Amino acid sequence: MDEIYKKIKDLRLQNGLTLKELSERTELSISFLSQIERGTTSLAITSLKKIADALNTKISEFFDDPPNGNYMVKKNDQKPFQIKSSESTYVRLNGEFTGRTLEPIMVTYAPSQKQTQKFGHPGEEFYYVLKGFVIFHIDGKEYVVREGDSIHFPSTCPHTVENPFNEESILLSVLTPVIF
Repeated sequence: MDEIYKKIKDLRLQNGLTLKELSERTELSISFLSQIERGTTSLAITSLKKIADALNTKISEFFDDPPNGNYMVKKNDQKPFQIKSSESTYVRLNGEFTGRTLEPIMVTYAPSQKQTQKFGHPGEEFYYVLKGFVIFHIDGKEYVVREGDSIHFPSTCPHTVENPFNEESILLSVLTPVIF
């Protein structure tokens, strides 16, 4: 994770941006961005996405794994990763090619995991429950999505997800725009 913080600072400096300018582009406070660059705070995926967009790069640039340059992703090449501030585990399932607009990801939610902060952002989200069940709170409505069920919604709707199950829940997710 320390490499991500260093890469953020390096990219900011390469782009000739001050913390104040990055703050204006991301709507994140200067003090929070400073803490991120020093590695003294956790970083939510939504904040990382805002920073990546402001620096004209993809989130995947902050991770060490180079693109595989292939349409197919073999099981052995699927590397799970976590974002420091999240209990979820993610696995990228995408091939690598220019112009890719979909972000297929396998998401594992920890037992009794609950998001408390609602998010709304451009794009669409699709989830198919492979194991367990989750509850989505979307635009003030609650959706119980069980194994074999799916849900698809515009990401602009404020939303959270929780796993009320005492075991992990695994979902196939396809998002737009590309974030990793």
